[in-house]
Amino acid sequence: MPPEKHAPLSASSASRWLKCTAAPRFEEHLPERTSEYAEEGRLAHSICELKTLKKFTVMTSRTYTTRLNKLKKDPLYSEEMDKTSDLYIEHLIEQAMLYDSTPTVVAEVQVDFGEYVPEGFGTCDNVMIGGDTLSITDYKHGKGVPVSAVGNPQIRLYALGALKRYAPVFGDAIKQVRMSIDQPRLDSYTTDTITVEELMAWGESIKPIAQKAFSGLGEFAPGDHCRFCRGKAQCRARANTNTALEDFKDCVPAASVPPDAMAPQEFSHIGPHGNEVHPLLSDAEIGDLLIRGKELVAWYKDLEEYATKALLDGKPIEGWKLVAGRSIRTFTDQDAAIQAAIAAGYDEALLYDRKPKTLSEMEKLMGKAEFAEKIGGYVTKPLGKPTLALSTDKREAYNPAAADFAGVTASE
Repeated sequence: MPPEKHAPLSASSASRWLKCTAAPRFEEHLPERTSEYAEEGRLAHSICELKTLKKFTVMTSRTYTTRLNKLKKDPLYSEEMDKTSDLYIEHLIEQAMLYDSTPTVVAEVQVDFGEYVPEGFGTCDNVMIGGDTLSITDYKHGKGVPVSAVGNPQIRLYALGALKRYAPVFGDAIKQVRMSIDQPRLDSYTTDTITVEELMAWGESIKPIAQKAFSGLGEFAPGDHCRFCRGKAQCRARANTNTALEDFKDCVPAASVPPDAMAPQEFSHIGPHGNEVHPLLSDAEIGDLLIRGKELVAWYKDLEEYATKALLDGKPIEGWKLVAGRSIRTFTDQDAAIQAAIAAGYDEALLYDRKPKTLSEMEKLMGKAEFAEKIGGYVTKPLGKPTLALSTDKREAYNPAAADFAGVTASE
């Protein structure tokens, strides 16, 4: 899959420019940067595309093997890509089985959604059409944060483009759109299904926003969507937001005496504005500060990343320099080192650890069906460690009682 030339208002950045309409024209003046993660994603997409063509179209085993081996020669290739692409294909098969008859399946489809977004175009990873349903599936190789398909503007724009592309063939037969985002490395698979009318109404609703962003008359609106902005570290609007600490001043405890040593009447005082100030933060204030602090931490990390890159490029950052971080010792030639230890009289068995394969490795070796049948009874998945998250997070709230019984069967 060749690198895609991005539209000014790309589908992949829609979650950003729909909220910060100044972002597109702001970013176009900044150099594009790629990363190893992005290149890994492109390679994984190419493997997914090849496997999709092998599964759903006519491709000889020889052609498939030749192309796959060529992709595997890429320095960024890892066995994990084989696993995640297989999981992606499994999900596509499940999607295809939802149709009453064999659907039309197309991989890496170029679509145009310029009717709703000026000069808007992009690439759908997978499109299926059959009966009255159009299915769009987007593969994401990253493992940073789960991305939900529900209300997702990127995949909705792809769907609008796909409807336009296939309208001459399928006409008004398509009544609903099923949109899925697959993130195998996070074990995250989400789907959103809406009618064609609902999708087109959404498209109409974003037209004025898209036009504003395209025209260069947009407004800055810092927030969580800054995460992938090229100017996230240099954006003055974001800096102004994160350095406006006036709202914090009345939340900081004013007394140095430990709270348990204070008399009840000493737990509050009159602030400079005549308001009552409590040295102890309330739970509500802590909740509010956690939200603000989350953005501050993210911003600081972006500043660090920018400054590090600038210093590596030879640009001075006042008051800062680069130093060598911690490192660990490693063998220049591990095999030669082991042979030297054996020659020195050490038993070879003492120099190696014998370890069983991991659960995932055994599942891949045996196949999912046989794995589940033969040893599935020995597998459990306990609840993860409690992790603080916003109340809007889609995951269920952690239940300590449930954690105590996680993985326990009725027979136990």
